[in-house]
Order: sequence, then structure tokens, then C-alpha cells
Amino acid sequence: MLFEQPCAIVDLETTGGHITRDRITEIGILLIDGERIERYETLVNPGQPIPPFIENMTGISDAMVAEAPPFAALVETLLEKLQGRLLLAHNARFDYGFLKNEFKRAGHPFQSEVLCTVKLSRRLYPQHFKHSLDSLIARHGIVLADRHRAMADALAVYHFIEAATTELGPEAVQEAATALLAPTALPPGLDPELLDSLPDVPGVYLLQGDDGLPLYVGRGANLRRQVLAHFYADKAHGKTLHIAEPIRRVEWRETLGEFGAMLLELQWIRAHRPRHNRRGGTGDELCSIQLGEGADGFVRPRIVLAHELDFSRTADLYGLFRHPREARKMLQDMARAQGLCQAVLGVEQVTSRKGTPCGGFQAGLCRGACIGREPAMQHNTRLMSALSRVRVKNWPFPGAVAVVEWDEVTGERVEHVFDRWCYLGTRHAASETLEGLPSFDLDSYKLFSAYLKKPTPSSELRLLDEGEMVFAGVID
Repeated sequence: MLFEQPCAIVDLETTGGHITRDRITEIGILLIDGERIERYETLVNPGQPIPPFIENMTGISDAMVAEAPPFAALVETLLEKLQGRLLLAHNARFDYGFLKNEFKRAGHPFQSEVLCTVKLSRRLYPQHFKHSLDSLIARHGIVLADRHRAMADALAVYHFIEAATTELGPEAVQEAATALLAPTALPPGLDPELLDSLPDVPGVYLLQGDDGLPLYVGRGANLRRQVLAHFYADKAHGKTLHIAEPIRRVEWRETLGEFGAMLLELQWIRAHRPRHNRRGGTGDELCSIQLGEGADGFVRPRIVLAHELDFSRTADLYGLFRHPREARKMLQDMARAQGLCQAVLGVEQVTSRKGTPCGGFQAGLCRGACIGREPAMQHNTRLMSALSRVRVKNWPFPGAVAVVEWDEVTGERVEHVFDRWCYLGTRHAASETLEGLPSFDLDSYKLFSAYLKKPTPSSELRLLDEGEMVFAGVID
């Protein structure tokens, strides 16, 4: 059955969860050939500091790995032990991805058939909600001495499979494993390496069709899961956009957090103008409503365009709209709801004959401002009350601010800089150069306004010093 073929149960400890940036600190392998089991474990010098968060969790310190061999010195031994075996691991994407990257850095491509025991547990025990290693240990009464050490966790996986075989029978375990090992193929025309290259981190991606045609820009907290959901039927991703055109290429960029991904998504949509994204146009017709008082005392709205007026430095604007027709529609709807005069609001053709009522008055929707039946003060009061709900907020800070995001494990930080609702660009915390083109647009305004109400995890707002300089560059 499952253990009758050559298997290797692998568990790794690492400096963090980033599959390309972090490094291995410990390897634990159980080599299984039927009844014969061989153990192999070693500490590994990662060539970089172990963050305190990881040291507290695993107990592995910089001092412990200081004299350990680097991964490159273990390549020959590991290849000899792992080649030709079915590799089993809990959350196998993590362990297999780290192994592949380390072998690749050492100049030795590595591939293996992989079975993920998280997926195996889900298939064997669908009645349970949790399938983490801690959950399996508790559910099956597995006793371990050193949780979060590589060999102990590899043994936990072995004991889980033993327990499942005893409870459900070897045939059930083998049948589930066989189903999970069925080949997974990407659509024709896509590089098969995409399956192993996509990282399990936040970021933004671009799907391209024939001749590099931009089809769709999206974002996800887990790039691999989000991108692959476009190709495979998955109930967990039922809302993922289905694209009928063949997808030939996928580009992506990682971000440290959710806010950075949302910002970058907006920029990529504007830059690439993909076929299947609705929002994020060029912004050439971004407009708002400005008020002015006529000679008759009536306050009259006027639609103003962003390319004619610097919205970021203009007070008393009402609403941000992608197109003047959206602004006119809002005024029309407001007139009907509040009994305002569409002629005064400028959204109905004004007749040349003085004193002629507007269409709204004839329909019983206007209180007669157009024919002098309603005083200007009353009409103005209701208009201002209705518009107050869409007034563009004043910039609430004395100067520029940065949304600071960081990686909990590595401590890496980036800053997304805004001033007077303009997005100015993004920079690494230690840099003075901003990547990005300064812009005032509806989506960025909404995004930053929403952040002020509900900040994203692992982020904070920092007020930039008055003398702190920022220099804008160009984003690709």
C-alpha cells in the first residue's frame, strides 16, 4: 500500500514563510521502504539571521546553526536519499517549494512526486473542519517530544498515516492518496513551471492572452491560490472570474500586505487597461461638482473636470465621478428625491421663455423655484443638505502621510505616501525614492478613505515630518 513504495516524509524548519526570501534551518526526513525506516536529520546554516519570532516558535537559534553545514554542502547526500521517492509533507507546497529553491540555488534541479497530508486528511476525514498538524496530533492522540522541530513533525505525519490506516483501512488511505496524486495540468500554452513558481504570498497578477493581450488584473492574499482558481473548478473560489479566452502568460508582483496589493492593482489596471476589468480607467474625465451663486440668489451646481482643476487643492467639492454623465445623474436623482428644480441644478434644458416651469414642476417633483414660487434660500438649504452627504472630505492632516506596511517575520517595511488625497508613490522604508506616478483619482481616494476607517493588518499610519523630502520615480 502507501508505504510499500519508497517514501520520504519531510519536514523543514526555516527562517520564515517566504518561499524564496527565507532559508532552511533544519531538515528532518523519514525514509520508508516497507517495514524499514531510516531517519535523517540535520541543522542547516541558513546564511541569514533567524528572526526572534521563529526562534521562539522552533527553539532554533543563530548560535545553534552557526557551525551547521550550509544547504549546498548537503546537496549530494539529500539527492541520494530523496531521488525516486514519493515525498510526503504536511502543507507540502511549503516544504517542497523550499527544497526546490535550495537545490536550484545549488545548481541541482530537483523534482519529485509530492503528496500533501493536509489534503490527505481533508479527503479521509471530511467531517472535521481543522487539518493543521496540531489538529491531527490532538485528534489521533499522537505524542511528541519536540513540536516544531523537523524530525518530531515528520514523525507526527508518519503516525497520522498509521492512525488513518488503522481506523479506515489501507485501501481507503491508498485510494485517497492515488486520487490526490492524479496529474494536475495547466491549460495548453502555459508554462508548466507556473505551478511551482507561483508564491503563497500577497500580490498582484496579470493574465495575458495571445500576443500579450492584457486580459485581467487581480490581487490576492495568496497569489498561487488566486491565480490557479482561474484554471480549476474550485467551490472555494466560486466567485473567481472565468475568462473564456486562452491565457498564455501570467505575470505577478509580490507585496508585503493587503493595502499595497490594492494600490498596485489599481496602478496595473490603469497601466494595462485589461479587457475584463471594469474599474480603473484612465481618469481623463474624472469630475466633481462645484457650487456658485447666481445673480438671482440661487446656488447652482457646476460640473468641473479634474484635468481643468487640481482637485487635491480645491475645497468644497461634492462627489467624485468617473464621467460627467454620472454627476448629472446624481443631480437628477437628488432633484427628484428632494423636490429640487432640475433647471436650477442645470440638468434640464432651460427654456428661452422666462417663467416657464421645468418638467419636474409639471410632474409634481419641483416646488417651483423655476417660476419664483419657492424662495432661493429654501431651495439652497435643501440643496446644501442633500449635497453634504457627498462632500469631498478635507485633507485631515497637516502634511503628507505614509501607510506603513511590514512583514511580521522579516521586519521588512514599505511606505505608501499620500498628500491631499493624492497617491504619490511607494518606497522601501530606508529609501527616499518613490516608485509611482502622483495621481488624484477616484479609486485611490476611496481606498485611502476606507483605510482611515479600517486599517489593514500589519500596517500603521505615519505623519511625515515637515522637512521630510520624497522624490517620485516611475513605476513599470
